[in-house]
Amino acid sequence: MLDLFSLEKPEWGVSEVAAALGWAKSSAHAILCSLAAAGFLHRTPQGRYRLGWRVLVLNRVLNETTPLKKVATPVLENLVRHYGETVHLAVLERGKVVYVEKLQGTRAVRVEVTFPGASLWPHASALGKVLLSGLPDEEVVDLAARQGLPALTPNTITQVDELLSELRGVRRRGYAYDIEEYMPELCCVAAPVRNHVGAVVAAVSFSVPVYRFRESKEAYKNVILEAAKRISENLGYDPKALGFLKLA
Repeated sequence: MLDLFSLEKPEWGVSEVAAALGWAKSSAHAILCSLAAAGFLHRTPQGRYRLGWRVLVLNRVLNETTPLKKVATPVLENLVRHYGETVHLAVLERGKVVYVEKLQGTRAVRVEVTFPGASLWPHASALGKVLLSGLPDEEVVDLAARQGLPALTPNTITQVDELLSELRGVRRRGYAYDIEEYMPELCCVAAPVRNHVGAVVAAVSFSVPVYRFRESKEAYKNVILEAAKRISENLGYDPKALGFLKLA
């Protein structure tokens, strides 16, 4: 039910919720009332429902207690301080790239579509490719079939076979590029953040105007790889220890 509330449709009535979810109106009304009583929803004077302030309380709890953000933020701040470019930290949530953190660079153009909580397509971004590279090919194929691979610019990958080939390269190299694939005039490079068992749990990226990116592509890649490595190590990732366990 909470998934129904969005920027495009922030307010819902009982009948609309029941129709959208295929529920009886009585069931929808009972759950809406329960969520409103708990503060997750707010009932307007017109008898409709919007998100409630309790969501903000949980947002603070999540932000201040999640190990990923706590260990990543100092590394991201250091990147902005030294390089002046916008950096992002994101995870894959139900097939979309969800931005956990964004620190605006001092040299960068503003990227309005990205902000903490934003949810974007994974196939067209460096962050998304890195996150998808942590999935088996079968899951990527299923995801593409369910939500599609829309063309966002002339450079966007729109074919499943091409995407799978790109992800194989990402796994081999350990990083991904977005060369004006999500937005014209913007390039990104991203690298995986791994947890203590080596699974890809997040990705970190630089977002850079195309003219500046082409001049220093290799340098940006090396810096973001080092940042991702540091965050991963802070989460307990140790490739040598994992290699020993596999041998054992």
